[in-house]
Order: sequence, then C-alpha cells, then structure tokens
Amino acid sequence: MPELPRYKCHRVTTPPPIDGTLTHPAWADAPWTSDFVDIRGGDHAAPRFRTRAKLLYDDEYLYLGGELEEPHVWTSMTEPNTKLFEENNFELFLDPDGDRLNYYEFEINPLGTIWELTLTKPYSDGGLAVDPTNLPGLRTAVHVDGTVNDAGDTDSGWSVEVALPWAELAQYNQGVTPPSPGDEWRMNLMRVEWDHQVVDGQYRKGSQQDFWVWSPQHAIDMHQPQHWGILEF
Repeated sequence: MPELPRYKCHRVTTPPPIDGTLTHPAWADAPWTSDFVDIRGGDHAAPRFRTRAKLLYDDEYLYLGGELEEPHVWTSMTEPNTKLFEENNFELFLDPDGDRLNYYEFEINPLGTIWELTLTKPYSDGGLAVDPTNLPGLRTAVHVDGTVNDAGDTDSGWSVEVALPWAELAQYNQGVTPPSPGDEWRMNLMRVEWDHQVVDGQYRKGSQQDFWVWSPQHAIDMHQPQHWGILEF
C-alpha cells in the first residue's frame, strides 16, 4: 500500500479571521497540502480542477482553509444538514485516535451551507450516522472569486475557511484536546464535483459525480479511515 500523505500543522499565535479568503498573514507560513487526486488513486485521471488546503491551530481552534479552482461556481442547496454531496461541495473527515470509530464529517458548499455528522464506524462495518452532529462553536466562511449561479460568466473558484473548536472536537478523542506537539490524528479532505449543463441560462446538474481527495481511498468510498492521511501537530 502506498505511504499515507502527511500534513504538518503549524501552531499560530495570531489566528486568522474567518472570512473565507485565506489572505491573512497567519496563513502565509502554512504549507499547502498536495493537490487532490481521484479518490481511487493509482492511474486514474487527474482532476480537471485543482483543489488544495492548509491547516493551522492554536489553543482554541483547528483552522482549515480550502482553495477550489472552479470556472462555474453553482449550487442550489441552502438547507443546513442536508446531503450536500448531491451537488458540489468540500469536506473534512477527522478520526483523532485512529480507531475507525466515532469520527467526524464536515461538509460545506459555495453558498456556505454546512452539514455535520458523526459516524459510529464505517458504513461498510454497519456504522450509523448521528445526523446532524453540529458543533455549536463552529465558525465558517466562503469566498467566491466570481459569481455563484451566473452561467453567463467564467469564475476562478471558491475558497473556504473553518474554525473547529477543540472543546467540541474533544468528543472524538476520548475527551482530550487540544493536541500536544507531536500528536498525530487521522484526517482526509474531499471535494465532490458534478458535471452540469446550462439550460435557458441556468445551471442544471448532470449525471457524472467525481470525488477528489487528499489521501486516496483506492475505492469510491470515503468511509475507509485506514486510508486517511496523517495530520501531525
């Protein structure tokens, strides 16, 4: 099995504002993840559009920033805690203790609609979704470099910033947060991308759904935590 990707998450003293832009100086020294690849890995075609992310942390929050190249930013889903993967979105998965049990899933779309849930264990092992599992202190923002749902122009993409409170992530790590330097969590990131048509000047979702990820799963199944990468603090 190929080596798992690893991300070294830097501690910051001045946290970034959560405005969706990733332009605050706090982000400058944070490395980018490797570019996302097809969920199946191997010799499968490279994604059509670039996706990458950065992470930071302090005593209060884990910070996530995502950058998604996208010439056509569209979505229709505005209801929180609905199945956002049915349109284009960006996702985070965290299994802090790496036991494949009691892990967290976060999704967000270009309108800033979010969905949070907990998996007791992978679906393939009979796991159940605790849906929703919203973290009250979660902070999120989205920035669109272009215009959402305007089929008449070409966009550059969209970006995401998320602040996840350690106090509320503790439930996934036997009550222990924030992490100590040298701790390692299991993490993956995913982008769901659908093809589309333009009908009467409006976007219409197509039938092709692609999954682009940081750490390949070697199957079209994001719920295999043993294939997630390593988040090193």
